[in-house]
Amino acid sequence: MNVGEVAALAGVTVRTLHHYDRIGLLSPSERTPAGYRRYTPSDLDRLHQVLVYRELGFPLEEIATLLDDPAADPVAHLRRQLALLRDRLDRMRAVVAAVEKEMEARTMGISLTPEERFEVFGDDDPSRYDAEVQERWGETDAYRESRRRTSSYTKDDWLRIKEEGAEVERRFAEALRSGAAADSEQAMDVAEEHRQHISRWFYDCPPEMHAGLGRMYVEDERFTAHYEEIAPGLAEYVSTAVQANAARR
Repeated sequence: MNVGEVAALAGVTVRTLHHYDRIGLLSPSERTPAGYRRYTPSDLDRLHQVLVYRELGFPLEEIATLLDDPAADPVAHLRRQLALLRDRLDRMRAVVAAVEKEMEARTMGISLTPEERFEVFGDDDPSRYDAEVQERWGETDAYRESRRRTSSYTKDDWLRIKEEGAEVERRFAEALRSGAAADSEQAMDVAEEHRQHISRWFYDCPPEMHAGLGRMYVEDERFTAHYEEIAPGLAEYVSTAVQANAARR
């Protein structure tokens, strides 16, 4: 093959092939009577090795040293390159996973570093339900308001949100254990704090919207499991208290 055909086949420029020839990295094995370069199949094999090493980031000088090693045969080079490519693939998969996590977090409006997110949320990934949340509420004002607010929150803000939320849940559990009815003043007052917590940090949550959330706490097994882990019967208790408070207001 002539230099133009090789360049088209390999996806490189003729100028690149001329440069490889000048530095002795890839010199064509044959010449025409007029002096034009002619590349043989063995030359193309060497070019393939050169291009793979280049893709892996090796400098040309090091590539020449590797290819001209008398102890290395083409199969040895392929094994080496395969191992390097697999290592690079593993690293790229890790990078892709990290970028996807960051995209999910930013979609949720959580602009924290991965370390900060782990410190705040631990293994509980807040973005795992984002597609579902966006599908159900993505067109609502509450969703847009929540994203707008949370996009500016720092790690300290999230820690405070988490602490306040846990305190409300603790007071719900305390009311339950004390024997106070779910529609008692004590329980409804905690429910009102819960509503104010949402309004303060995420979106304006009027009583009727809060009542809908209360129903979801027993209709969605994921919310139910969260509250039941705190105290048996708490999901139903919180749901009733929230709806009673909404009716009171």
